[in-house]
Amino acid sequence: MKNEPIELLTQPKWRIIDQSSLGLYVDPKQSFAMDDTLCASVGKGLSPATARSWVHHNTIVLGIQDTRLPFLQDGVKLLEEEGYRVIVRNSGGLAVVLDEGVLNVSLIFAEQKKGIDIDRGYDAMVELVCRMLSKYEVDIEAYEIVGSYCPGSYDLSINGKKFAGISQRRLRGGVAVQIYLCADGSGRERADLIRRFYDAALKDKREEVKAVFPDIQPDTMASLSELTGEPIDCALLMRLLLEELQTLSDQLTASGLNADEQLEFEKNMTRMIERNEKVFS
Repeated sequence: MKNEPIELLTQPKWRIIDQSSLGLYVDPKQSFAMDDTLCASVGKGLSPATARSWVHHNTIVLGIQDTRLPFLQDGVKLLEEEGYRVIVRNSGGLAVVLDEGVLNVSLIFAEQKKGIDIDRGYDAMVELVCRMLSKYEVDIEAYEIVGSYCPGSYDLSINGKKFAGISQRRLRGGVAVQIYLCADGSGRERADLIRRFYDAALKDKREEVKAVFPDIQPDTMASLSELTGEPIDCALLMRLLLEELQTLSDQLTASGLNADEQLEFEKNMTRMIERNEKVFS
């Protein structure tokens, strides 16, 4: 791999916002409002590069494309009956599962004069995860895992089974590279839940809808604990994340939002609430 991902990860200072415990008790819409807030702050040069971690209790996050499902409300009802809350994020992609066994990490950079091309942002996250998991001596590959939920060209897998997916969001001069890492629990059960959601939300209309939704094969997904045979949870991944960022920076600084960021966050949260009300009303 080129040196470019390491150059992007190597920052004079990393700001750390760890919500991997707090997030269990808050509205998951806040996480997406938070990343938009930090994109603006980092993009304006008011904040250093920021790493934010978050975990949410049983939540299904839909992409904008999912809102076009012909029987969306039937799919949502199925998920709610299984004990999950359902939200729509403010970006593309498709449905993913968040629970106590899934660690989400956002790396937020400022767009530089030459810009950060899309692949460079993805490659930086792949490099970071490979470094975090180096002691397990596993071969991590990045390519689309057909049959997984929310498939993409930067799915991360071991032996052909996906344990993570990466996305990007760009706005106001900031770039947020976001990943979900399935630490423990059953990857197959998570995938089967999303398979049943699409079955309920599509019924017999799959061939008629213009958008393409994944034909999910649950055996294509697994957690890191399942893949390595080692006990890996979100707390351990969080420690490995901080250790790697420490080696890539002169300084780690933990902080919450400042007063200006809090005002921006409230605006972004209002947008998220309105988006979700529009979809689910």
